[in-house]
Amino acid sequence: MDDFQFEILRFAWRDLALGAWVTIKISGLSFILALAIGFTVGTARAVSPRWQRLTAPYVEFFRGTPLLIQLFFLYYGLPSVGINMSSYVAACLGLSLNGGAYISEIVRGSLAGVDQGQLEAALATGLSPFQALRHIVLPQALFTAVPPLVNSFSSQLKESSLISVLAITELTRIGQLIYTRTFRPFEIYLAVALMYFVMSYSVSRLSKKLELRLGACRVR
Repeated sequence: MDDFQFEILRFAWRDLALGAWVTIKISGLSFILALAIGFTVGTARAVSPRWQRLTAPYVEFFRGTPLLIQLFFLYYGLPSVGINMSSYVAACLGLSLNGGAYISEIVRGSLAGVDQGQLEAALATGLSPFQALRHIVLPQALFTAVPPLVNSFSSQLKESSLISVLAITELTRIGQLIYTRTFRPFEIYLAVALMYFVMSYSVSRLSKKLELRLGACRVR
């Protein structure tokens, strides 16, 4: 077995760091869009059976098919019907739509977990359904929704490695390019894995702190 040559990372770390930064930017932007989609769809599904039926195909499709196939369809399939987009737009759109489907179920479940009596009491005080949802139900639902939402961002960070198939120079793609120059897969992919771990672990720690803080707020 060849000796390990970790010294090659001295010359590769800048490229890997730039790739990690691209990963963070794309994941962050996609997650913000996914939050907007997820909160809109999840709230609609929670308050209206009609909207639940209308949005079911979107949620079930994006939760029931692989993200990789969704990316292929957006980038390679849609041009067949005249819809063209850059690889970055396809990556962000695919991650956003996929993440939004999962987030919508987190939001729906959190809203459903709020005691129905809270809504009835709010309506009895003269609040409109929208005001009751905004001021009474949503704040309570956020207590249970925030930790899984942070965890979903961690998952999106890791799943963003799939966008390397669109030739986007994020962390995984950079690792592949460095490997083709050095032919040192063990050292390069170990470094890539450790960088993903650091990013995901940081998000996980943030989730733990949020859970503790939200728990303390509930006690008060």
